[in-house]
Amino acid sequence: MERNNTTGGMLMRLNKFLCVLLFCLLSVLKLLAQDPLPACPVKGKLMQSVKPMKEMKLLYDTIQVRVDLPATFKEVGYNEIIDSLGILSPVLEHLRLVKGGILEDTVRILHIGDSHIRGHIYPQTTGQRLAETFGAVSYTDMGVNGATCLTFTHPNRIAAIAALKPELLILSFGTNESHNKRYNSNLHYHQMDELISLIRDSLPDVPILLTTPPGSYESFRQKRRRRTYAVNPRTVTAVNMIQKYARDHHLVVWDMYNVVGGNRHACKNWQEAGLMRPDHVHYMPEGYILQGNLLYEALIKAYNDYVTH
Repeated sequence: MERNNTTGGMLMRLNKFLCVLLFCLLSVLKLLAQDPLPACPVKGKLMQSVKPMKEMKLLYDTIQVRVDLPATFKEVGYNEIIDSLGILSPVLEHLRLVKGGILEDTVRILHIGDSHIRGHIYPQTTGQRLAETFGAVSYTDMGVNGATCLTFTHPNRIAAIAALKPELLILSFGTNESHNKRYNSNLHYHQMDELISLIRDSLPDVPILLTTPPGSYESFRQKRRRRTYAVNPRTVTAVNMIQKYARDHHLVVWDMYNVVGGNRHACKNWQEAGLMRPDHVHYMPEGYILQGNLLYEALIKAYNDYVTH
């Protein structure tokens, strides 16, 4: 009887040991089945906040834009900026980050050119709409009446351009070059090169956007007859040289001339819509507002392409 009691006690202790062992094994297996616990943050270090999904989506939202041309305009072209190399990407990225509230520093754009720019309405229309869309945008215009590219090669003007440190530089010339009856396309090309080379010396990395002129007439007057006007035949040559220079030097171009009708209809479209002044060179305020809106539309299309690709 004593031996049986001893054997029974040993069996009870063995069963108890096995139960404890089984419980421990089950506990370990349960822990292994769980995801690892996150590490505790370092004391005094702020955790980076994660932006809400709605705010992240805003960073890649496209912007609705549409500019209607007058119904009388004929043979208009597609309004776009030609930038096959993505030269505008840095400034478009800055606009995206400003719009999304990621950055607060201002996007600086400088628009230089002739009397079309000097009148302020055209560039300020573009600048105002960009500021309304993105927020922190500084759009400065610098125009000179009668200016050609050569006008801005003066050291003081180059220094003024460099002092503004633009992230995008827009050049609008061609009207006065082509207005000269002795217009020389090769000279025009070299004058563009002289100006842009001087700009590059001070601003080597700034993206440059060339625009083509809107179009103009030239006047004729014979003795005892009223002054008559005819479409300036040299404008299309100047436009072609601007496009060629942009291609040769990897610059961005916005071809307003062909957007509004090109060689066959640009000038007639402006004139028949009542948007040109009596001198047939400059424009009514409504004409310059339309030009500013068209440039804005082209920039927004470039932005939309950027954020969706």
